[in-house]
Amino acid sequence: MPETPIQLLVEGLLYDFGQMTIPFDNVDKELLEKPKKLDMKSLKRFMLFMGPVSSLFDLIVFISLWFVFMVRDVSHFQTIWFTYSIVSNLIGMHIIRTAKTPFIESNANKAVYISSSLLIILGILVPFTPLGNAIGLVPIAGQHILMIFAVTILYCIVASFAKKIYIKKYKEWI
Repeated sequence: MPETPIQLLVEGLLYDFGQMTIPFDNVDKELLEKPKKLDMKSLKRFMLFMGPVSSLFDLIVFISLWFVFMVRDVSHFQTIWFTYSIVSNLIGMHIIRTAKTPFIESNANKAVYISSSLLIILGILVPFTPLGNAIGLVPIAGQHILMIFAVTILYCIVASFAKKIYIKKYKEWI
């Protein structure tokens, strides 16, 4: 089991705190000028296109933990997965929030950047706290934290290319 139910709930709670700043986010000018209506067909197409990209990187983490880092201890595996999930979701949110290149062509509101950054730090630190211990997390090595960021950055690069392909093919972004 990659995570216990309580770990998943804590992870979800941390991620949800990061989402609380989204109402304050900046919206790209062209979306303000011509708002997009919610279209379930487009949303389904987006999920079927981008979902496998995300799942591929989940598999990369699983395979890396098992074959490269030889992680066999359940608590270590769950802790790395917990931390990876928080880091990748909060950083990945910036990739999908705009059709443009995030951080360069389109910037989120400062509150979104601050909450993402603080929650990423918190997600990394939780395993080193009594709360982390109480939910079965354990301190992890620096090499695992580096792997988490390396895979997340690689995911962002691939997801950005996938986004460009999606926009070219479907002439839209969610």
